[in-house]
Amino acid sequence: MAQRYDVIVIGAGPAGYIAAIRAAQLGFKVACVEKWRNPDGKMALGGTCLNVGCIPSKALLASSEQFENASRHLHEHGIVAKGVAVDVAKMVARKDAIVQKMAKGIEFLFRKNKIDWLKGHGRFAGSADGFHRIEVSDGGEVDLNEARNVILATGSKARHLEGVTVDNALVCDNEGALAFDSVPKRLGVIGAGVIGLELGSVWRRLGSQVTILEAMPEFLAACDESVSKACWTIFTEQGLDIRMGVAIGRIKPAKKGVAVEYKDADGKAHKLAFDRLIVSVGRVPNTDDLGLEKVGLSIDARGFIEVDDLCRTGVPGIFAIGDVVRGPMLAHKGEDEGVMVAELIAGQKPHIDYNTIPWVIYTAPEIAWVGKTEGQLKAEKRAYRAGQFPFAVNGRALGTGETDGFVKMLVDSQTDEILGVHIVASSASDLVTEAVVAMEFKASAEDIARVCHPHPSLSEVVREAALATAKRALNM
Repeated sequence: MAQRYDVIVIGAGPAGYIAAIRAAQLGFKVACVEKWRNPDGKMALGGTCLNVGCIPSKALLASSEQFENASRHLHEHGIVAKGVAVDVAKMVARKDAIVQKMAKGIEFLFRKNKIDWLKGHGRFAGSADGFHRIEVSDGGEVDLNEARNVILATGSKARHLEGVTVDNALVCDNEGALAFDSVPKRLGVIGAGVIGLELGSVWRRLGSQVTILEAMPEFLAACDESVSKACWTIFTEQGLDIRMGVAIGRIKPAKKGVAVEYKDADGKAHKLAFDRLIVSVGRVPNTDDLGLEKVGLSIDARGFIEVDDLCRTGVPGIFAIGDVVRGPMLAHKGEDEGVMVAELIAGQKPHIDYNTIPWVIYTAPEIAWVGKTEGQLKAEKRAYRAGQFPFAVNGRALGTGETDGFVKMLVDSQTDEILGVHIVASSASDLVTEAVVAMEFKASAEDIARVCHPHPSLSEVVREAALATAKRALNM
């Protein structure tokens, strides 16, 4: 007889495991299906984000920043460091240890909340008598489970270029780029998005000559224009060779490495040779082989599962969250959707304001924003005021030596409501949270301007940007 649950979550990435935990907290009997296997053959929770995405990339980013500081910037503090070298194996081992610790942490949380981990691939096998049947298999026997509510949280995978074989040795996606055994002398990156910039930055700091090839004509087109312009200058001065508006041609193994042919924005042909190549051209939802047709569901032309504002599919009792549905492919967006759906199943009335979900690119400096860009406000013909303040005159930034960047705040001309905040800074991912809270509560720039901020701190720049919207910044 099939095991019965109140809620089965398929996928144990950030969206899925958070949904499972919140559902268990609300008193439901919960199971979570996960099939992830690491290269050592061991199964693990956490999905792409924890195992080969957000967490390991941030660990390597931190290690590479430490190396760059030690080798290039410590002398500014009067500290002399000689013979600074990179032990790539140890760096990667540290990254792996962090990942393993966090994966074990999720296992602990599952035990604490009495969540069953169903190990293997989950797919629908039909519905009957108010229950949805889920088959779970791991290459052998198939176990049948049933639940009144099913939450699909199967995440996404790297998009690959047609005709290009990704072996994660010579030609890599994000997974292979996190496990290099040495620093490539010449590294090619296709795609100047979040993953391309972050991973390109890691290996540039460690000594690679990095060339980034991007098809789009505009750099960081999703960002506010002032952010993209400033970051273009910062990143190219750091040493990233970024080429925009290119058309990728043949990619093939060479005598030593890989050769990439492309045409630039003017149509001129080029050929580059790299020791390794990272392909980072976006991600696609993991919606293959879920048996959706067995319960009357389908995917759209891009592979997404259609849902409403509360992540409900067209079938009662089936929900979808995270990277498999509309909206940005952000771990924290998926987490919030997981909480929302669990609370919805419990009869509560949760909601998410998708306009206040922050975006972050973990380069150095970091880039973070929430709300509207200036371009979007102009397109909407909304009257607004802008205030901007640099870190170059902030005492804390000067003390740490991290003075690149600024905070830009956009507010409604009539009501002073904060409409968007854009930050380029060493701690932008943390600073943006103040803006998120303010916007959730429909705060005005005056509200932030009147709040006492600690001195000296980087947060003072957020306050100064708020003051600048009324042309009354105090320190400039």
